[in-house]
Amino acid sequence: MTHALKLSVLYGHPTDPVAFESHYQGVHLPLTAAIPGLKRREVSKGLPGPDGSLPSFYRLFEAWFDSPSHLAAVRSTPEWLAATADLSNFASGGVTLLLSELS
Repeated sequence: MTHALKLSVLYGHPTDPVAFESHYQGVHLPLTAAIPGLKRREVSKGLPGPDGSLPSFYRLFEAWFDSPSHLAAVRSTPEWLAATADLSNFASGGVTLLLSELS
C-alpha cells in the first residue's frame, strides 16, 4: 500500500526579512504556483510563542503528493527545478526539508 507524502520546507530566519518577503511573495511563490502536478500547497509564517519567544522557523511551505512516484514526477519538472534553484536568491536563513508519510 502506498501512502501519501508531505514535503515541508522550513525557512530559517533571514538576515533581511523585508528582502526575503519581497522575493518570496513576488518571485518564489509564483514559481511554485507554476509547478505542474502540485495538487495542494500551503504557505504559513511563524509567530512568536505564548512567551514571546522567536519561532523555530520563519516560514513554512508544505506540498502534498499522492505517492513517491508522484513526488518523483513533480520533482523532475523544469518548474520544480527553477523553484529549487531560486532558494539561494533569498533564503539567507537556510532551508530545512522534511519529507513525511501521511497515515
